[in-house]
Amino acid sequence: MMELALPFLDSFHKTPMTTYNQLKKRYNIHIDKHLNDGFAHLTHYLQNNNCGHSEVYLPYAETYLSEKLPNTVSDPLQLYLPLVFDVPFPPPVEPRFTFIDLFAGIGGIRMAYQNLGGKCLFSSEWNQYSKKTYECNFGEVPFGDITKIDERIIPSHDLLLAGFPCQPFSIAGVSKKNSLGRKHGFADDTQGTLFFDIARIINAKKPKAIMLENVKNLVSHDKGQTFAIITKTLDELGYHIKYKVLDSKDYVPQHRERIFIVGFRKDSTLRYDDFVFPKPSGEQFAIKDILDKEVDSKYTLSDKLWNFLQAYANKHRAQGNGFGFGLTNLDGISRTISARYYKDGSEILLPQNGGNPRRLTPRECARLQGFPDTYHIPVSDNQAYRQFGNSVTVPLIQAVGAQLVAILAPL
Repeated sequence: MMELALPFLDSFHKTPMTTYNQLKKRYNIHIDKHLNDGFAHLTHYLQNNNCGHSEVYLPYAETYLSEKLPNTVSDPLQLYLPLVFDVPFPPPVEPRFTFIDLFAGIGGIRMAYQNLGGKCLFSSEWNQYSKKTYECNFGEVPFGDITKIDERIIPSHDLLLAGFPCQPFSIAGVSKKNSLGRKHGFADDTQGTLFFDIARIINAKKPKAIMLENVKNLVSHDKGQTFAIITKTLDELGYHIKYKVLDSKDYVPQHRERIFIVGFRKDSTLRYDDFVFPKPSGEQFAIKDILDKEVDSKYTLSDKLWNFLQAYANKHRAQGNGFGFGLTNLDGISRTISARYYKDGSEILLPQNGGNPRRLTPRECARLQGFPDTYHIPVSDNQAYRQFGNSVTVPLIQAVGAQLVAILAPL
């Protein structure tokens, strides 16, 4: 392992600041080749080397430098000097509280809590394309498979945040798995037990508070047994729990119901009873307000696809089923966007005068989920559709977070 003269770093603090992207360019770091836990250690170290939470990442970061980036060995201190994070959403300089971001996706939860003054100390996401988007916007590569992460490498934090995978508990996911004869919920060997990795980390780190997000159907799944297991586990871990189903339509022009579970440690002095979920403002949103004025023709449905969707809808309508495309009223709100939007865009189609309807562009999908236009989209359209379909609605997360942070870290 490389020996670094870290005690002498203070003497370098007056040197001109290097930016994160300058560092990547200098050492010819192409991020597609570094979406791994080694580079995650390095970026986590760089993000935290000024706030006392970096030591746990240092040995692994040194090893990664010596083995994967040997051209930095002659100039190792450059990677350990304080950086300016020239990314769209850099970490706050003087944070009010700290948090970790599990099942991070493309960072919607992180963005909301950074906006509230929080500092992310650890992130985890298994999908490589989502990790690329996350790094592009936050300057940090999330760690991968949470089931393989040793909780001891996670710094102590005030708040644990997790939008854990939806499929085992969603109506669409359960229906699909039933039809395939597969298990679902906590009996699903691939995803259903991931909640217990959240519980494992909570048990080890004992954060002051937690916020979990999932699909509305979590409450009723398996006749309520799934949700009962979750709430019982959190209670046994020592947390007062409150939960509520909230709709994104109160923040963006999209009907998207999700359950939020908020917990406060029982042995803390936090005023748990003072927490209330945000109430709808009554503001009305229209999908026309998020649309681009000029859109490439590639987003217009082909005659073949449009004819197929109409025939498919007519077939199911005749059978009394509700399946079919969603032609959106531009003065109203859309259906829920999902990860399958990349296939045909059928759940949210936009009418066009004198022609076939079109699907949303990736940027419009970002706006539908409340991401600002400064958010970068470094992946293909298909990957972007998957990512925004799986994402949280940022302003809704921030509204819940504002209520939580008012208890956790009052001004």
